[in-house]
Amino acid sequence: MITYDLYRILKDELKNGSSDLVTRYSGQVIRERIEKDIVKEKDGEVIALDFSRIGIIDYSCADEIVAKLISRLMSNEYGNRFIILKGLDETQKENIEVALERKALSCIAILRDGRQIVIGELNNYLRETFDFIKEREGITAKELSKKLRLELNTAATRLLNLYKKRLIMRTDEQRRDGKVWVYRRII
Repeated sequence: MITYDLYRILKDELKNGSSDLVTRYSGQVIRERIEKDIVKEKDGEVIALDFSRIGIIDYSCADEIVAKLISRLMSNEYGNRFIILKGLDETQKENIEVALERKALSCIAILRDGRQIVIGELNNYLRETFDFIKEREGITAKELSKKLRLELNTAATRLLNLYKKRLIMRTDEQRRDGKVWVYRRII
């Protein structure tokens, strides 16, 4: 995992004395800098946006930075990379979550108290599947189907949807019964 210190990026790009992320313009400047860096990272990399030294983040900045990054990530503009948020306090989480929900997006967040949660919009059955996967090293659709007593195509669809949302990663592995997709937590 590679960590991007948003406070340092804020200082580098805007050169002001504030630790707050406010205004759409500021968000655009920060996002564009992050995008320049993301494309340089190796395929499959997990990028953590670190909010621990940031004060407030308003809705417009959350929308400009986080929601746009996640939207573009899901449309494969950054290749096979993953973005998580870390060091969030409750106020930051709330403003970011509203920005994500309004665009039907979701993201993994690690709060300042260490809890790992999904913020944004994610239906209950995908949330259940995500919570199941985060407790394991890796799982196939066949294994998930057995463990949760689901039809195989339902299990496969859930895993694929979580992968498309960049909430889990997948690799293909050669097993006794042939090649299979194995889905894993990203952190």
